[in-house]
Amino acid sequence: MKRIGSGAKARLGTYLIALWKLFKHPATPKPAKWIAIAVIAYALSPIDLIPDFIPVLGLLDDVIIVPLGIALAVKLTPKPLWDEVFRQAQASSIRLPRMLSGAVFIGLVWVVVVGLLGWWVYRAF
Repeated sequence: MKRIGSGAKARLGTYLIALWKLFKHPATPKPAKWIAIAVIAYALSPIDLIPDFIPVLGLLDDVIIVPLGIALAVKLTPKPLWDEVFRQAQASSIRLPRMLSGAVFIGLVWVVVVGLLGWWVYRAF
């Protein structure tokens, strides 16, 4: 996971486990599943959408994207279902691995952005 304090890291871990359980639950609405897996992939990916070496923005994406994604997944989920998976996550001892798929997705986003920028520069000159 990204660089954060141990208390916040444990709380974030609980939410990510809850999102994983939400993703696997058959009663979860499809939009909530998509958001849940995207947030998990991004949070566990070793690659950031905005690299940390970029001042302010590099750290800001971790502080904004993951919590907003969690909030959106929770909002798209029926309250009783969210309460159930969150309680299960709090009682769970699962450890979440790094996700190669998240790194691949972020890498593809960067390839598309660089490609579009290159195409735009090529067309402008």
